[in-house]
Amino acid sequence: MKALPSIDPTLPLDWHPEHVWYTSYGSNTHLDRLAAYLRGGRLPGAAREYPGCRNPAMPARSIPVELTGAMYFATESSVWGGGRAFYDPEVDGRVLARAHLVTTDQFADIAAQEMYRTPGPDLDLDLTDVLSQGRAVLGEGRYERLVCAGQVDGLPVLTFTAPWGIHDVRWVPPSAAYVRFLAAGLLSAGAWDEDAIASYVASCPGATDHWSPEEVAALLDAGPDGH
Repeated sequence: MKALPSIDPTLPLDWHPEHVWYTSYGSNTHLDRLAAYLRGGRLPGAAREYPGCRNPAMPARSIPVELTGAMYFATESSVWGGGRAFYDPEVDGRVLARAHLVTTDQFADIAAQEMYRTPGPDLDLDLTDVLSQGRAVLGEGRYERLVCAGQVDGLPVLTFTAPWGIHDVRWVPPSAAYVRFLAAGLLSAGAWDEDAIASYVASCPGATDHWSPEEVAALLDAGPDGH
């Protein structure tokens, strides 16, 4: 297994970096899934075609990380059906994640597509608030809260989530296709084994009582395309 890099919780001094660690805890842990956001296109099990980023290059690196907080599933995804993954950094716990080294513009373009918007210069993000304070709320949309967990190799570890908390919304079970990509992405990161990932996903609010560790493991054994 790969060593798990530790996140320096200190906020970065550079508020205008050229690159950031886009840290995914949902289906974008899987590089094939992330490629749809970067290059455009549609994946098996998804009901939406993505326009892609202005810069379609894949991440320079992808590393496994663990965030402090909790992952849960809520709202209803029109792409996958079932609940989406969200991150609450304000509660105790740990979140298995995968940090992708991308340009700041790519991070903005991925965030735009998560909100069903077309990427472009008018949607570039001002990261000053999140990098200086650790949090920034851009709006009321489901992924319009930015979180900086610290830094790795001097670059900010950034993600986005909902402006609400884990106890402020109804939990919704995720679909098989969504769970498959999320779990397979974590497995390919190389820091956790199948049992650990299956137990983790099954324990997240929204998945609990709907997905058992054995059922999540069976999805992993089936592969990303379900075969």
